[in-house]
Amino acid sequence: MSTPTSTHGTREVHDGRTFVEFTRTFRAPIEDVWAAVTESDRLARWIGDWTGDPADGEVQFRMGFEGEDAAPERMQIDECEAPRLLRLTSTVLTDDAEPQVWSFRLDLTEEAGVTTLVFAQDVPDPALAEGVGPGWHYYLDRLVAAETGGDPATVVWDDYYPALTAHYRSVFA
Repeated sequence: MSTPTSTHGTREVHDGRTFVEFTRTFRAPIEDVWAAVTESDRLARWIGDWTGDPADGEVQFRMGFEGEDAAPERMQIDECEAPRLLRLTSTVLTDDAEPQVWSFRLDLTEEAGVTTLVFAQDVPDPALAEGVGPGWHYYLDRLVAAETGGDPATVVWDDYYPALTAHYRSVFA
């Protein structure tokens, strides 16, 4: 195992809420990176897929690499300004009475043929950062592999978790 060399997530505040935020860059047009994070078949290469009609304001998203029993989650599309901005709210039903609700922010910019993706997920409880941080670090590195001609399967979960839990715990302490 080796520690990932990509940029770690940081703690950021947006609209009064705390997020773990990641930046990834691609030598690709913004429309191509947008497609990689919004089109179901492109998402399936690195994280999962969705069904439904985005025009209805929501889709059902299923994580493809979390085991066969990963339940689909409702993704509400709160704001979409293709190809630059996407705001989502995920609702996951749990065995508890309270569903898990997460907010996501995706912002894309392009300059001189390089597109920057800033991805963030809210972390309402600092204790959750030690799982959320390594998880998104892993999946975003899979995205980079998929979009740069690499094989996302070469990105190994054990290199991220529990290896990065202390980093994300300290960032959110």
